[in-house]
Amino acid sequence: MSKIEDFLTTKEEQEIVDAIRVAELNTSGEIRVHLEKTSNGDATNRALEVFHLLKMDNTKLQNAVLIYVAVEDKTFVIYGDEGINRVVSKDFWDSTKNVMQSHFKLGQYKQGLVEGILKSGEQLKKYFPYSDLDTNELTNEISKG
Repeated sequence: MSKIEDFLTTKEEQEIVDAIRVAELNTSGEIRVHLEKTSNGDATNRALEVFHLLKMDNTKLQNAVLIYVAVEDKTFVIYGDEGINRVVSKDFWDSTKNVMQSHFKLGQYKQGLVEGILKSGEQLKKYFPYSDLDTNELTNEISKG
């Protein structure tokens, strides 16, 4: 599987967008998924770069979460902004990554992404509950590079 277009079907992509919508329903937090063929090096550095390119570091409460996937490299990174990182437990991102990875190893990419999104959404809801003043600051669509 070398093309990001082959990674998920159109239906699976829509299910992921729906999961983002559900996860963001009760929080001011923001979640994005970004797919690329390769990170061209260190995936964590590339995820940080994409985080900035997508302007995820501009959220009011610094509570955005990026799930970055380099398809051909078979690697992914969950990158949380400062606001969310200050409040979640130290092992939260690792435990979320482990849940996702268990699905990925079985070729269940959509399910892994959905699980990671919903788990992130639970923490965002806990620490950044929705208020009437909240607006959706970032699109829920999957971005591709």
